Amino acid sequence: MAELELPRPVSQPSAGPLDGKFWDLIEADFRRLAKDHPIYATYLGIHDDDGRLDDATRDAVIQDIEDARKLETALEAVDPAGLSESVKLERELALHNVRHELFNSEVHRVWERRSTAMDQVGDALFGIFARDYAPLAERLAAITERMEAVPAALEQHKTRATAPQVKIWQELEIDAGEQMPFFFDEIKAAGRGLLDERAQARLDKAAESASAATAAYIETVKASMGATVEDWALGSDAYDQLVGLRAFDGLDADQILEIGHRQLELNKAARVDDARRIDPTASEPEVVDRVKSNHPATFDEALAAYKDAMFRSRAYIIEHDIATMPAGEQISVIRTPEYLRTVIPFAAYFEPPKFDKHPSGIYIVTPSVGDDPNAMREHNWASISNTSVHEAYPGHHLQLSAATRHPSLVRLLTDAPEFVEGWGMYSEQMMREQGFDDGPEFLLAMHTDAIWRACRIILDVRMHRGEMTVDEGTAFLIEHTGFEHANAQAEVFRYTYTPTYQLSYLLGKVMLLQLRADEQKRLGDQFSLKKFHDSLMNNGSLPISFHRRILAADAARAGVNG
Repeated sequence: MAELELPRPVSQPSAGPLDGKFWDLIEADFRRLAKDHPIYATYLGIHDDDGRLDDATRDAVIQDIEDARKLETALEAVDPAGLSESVKLERELALHNVRHELFNSEVHRVWERRSTAMDQVGDALFGIFARDYAPLAERLAAITERMEAVPAALEQHKTRATAPQVKIWQELEIDAGEQMPFFFDEIKAAGRGLLDERAQARLDKAAESASAATAAYIETVKASMGATVEDWALGSDAYDQLVGLRAFDGLDADQILEIGHRQLELNKAARVDDARRIDPTASEPEVVDRVKSNHPATFDEALAAYKDAMFRSRAYIIEHDIATMPAGEQISVIRTPEYLRTVIPFAAYFEPPKFDKHPSGIYIVTPSVGDDPNAMREHNWASISNTSVHEAYPGHHLQLSAATRHPSLVRLLTDAPEFVEGWGMYSEQMMREQGFDDGPEFLLAMHTDAIWRACRIILDVRMHRGEMTVDEGTAFLIEHTGFEHANAQAEVFRYTYTPTYQLSYLLGKVMLLQLRADEQKRLGDQFSLKKFHDSLMNNGSLPISFHRRILAADAARAGVNG
């Protein structure tokens, strides 16, 4: 790690006397983060410690909090007057990041109220197993070391549970733990015929030991269920505080909730129009059922269709000059691992590791939750197109492939799902506006997904303010989306421990459309859709309020009036 060369952006318009001090602080903290959290380092493409797991003890979490506090104090002590204009923004963004992190650690405190050992184990292995940054035999050696460390890590996780554990979260841990051995078996099978006898025997032993330790750990979680609590909601005051920390362009929770209700109404009306265009003689539910029933026969065929849709979209972007493709970007599409299916019921994306030599994104698609016989209805042809636009081109993969190339470590560590997820949803609408798969069945799928995301806004706010239970949230989602029960329930379970994340999808789209409209008004004939997209993608995954400032500053430097 000490030999890793860390990038620094060029100061704009010229360097300030304290720019170097600021970047020294950021780089020192980044090196600490990568050293103390080898699982995260692996995801970034830093492979010095691929054989280690994080210290999962309560003491390690407390140390992280202390380190974050020290960083906040040090950043506050850097006088903005000594910084260049561009580094002033980086300082504000770094403070935004650390304050958000401290809220999660000190106020929300999921880490001590929910067992997350299965997340750590799964992420530690998946990050190595799914990416081909090195020959498989070499990666399996690192996985073997990590699996050998699993029993100790599971014991460490137990030290965190000093507060009452949340029942629904523990049930998720149990479900994930019962699926984890299947992942271990998949890893063992990958070594057969590739590894020599000694390496395979060590891998098999490590997997068996990890499986036994996982089973024992899950039994401990089950035994503690009688002492769990039902209360998981953040509460109105803390929720308002979190909304403020997210920098949503001044929007408060009530305004966000209003956006959710308005978007639910608008998208429902749009779907009625879509259904009428498809078949004016049938009812809307009949048309929706017909579209959902039009799907590939098998999941293997669906997976091939996802790949086809995303590459058609990629070609369309290039042909119509909608955005610039980063040189050498790569993506693979795979099935969602078993241990993730209860919390990712449809699809998800993992961004290219910044420091890998040949970074590639991973697009995962879930066959079903709990072997649901109706699961293929969610993989209908229209939805496959919409999801591939959202997850791949020009959605997450294209945006994040560009974002990871920005030299700022501050931007690399920024958590702004209203931009990342908002961009995915914005991409769905923008591509239809540009003529890609814009038939009524595709629009129906898009508006159906937007109805789901509008529900997310409403449920996010109301559930975390204590106004709706999990069962009520599940029923609400089924009522408005028609999801199968297993998928709806998996969705709502996820909402309980990710406040303000789920609302970010459609809220972000609304904010991006407003930003685009504002830029079109400000620039008039000088507005370029491609330049707008390239600016957003190349400047990193930032809160939209920060993107607004960057666009204005760029225009001012270019002498564009607005």
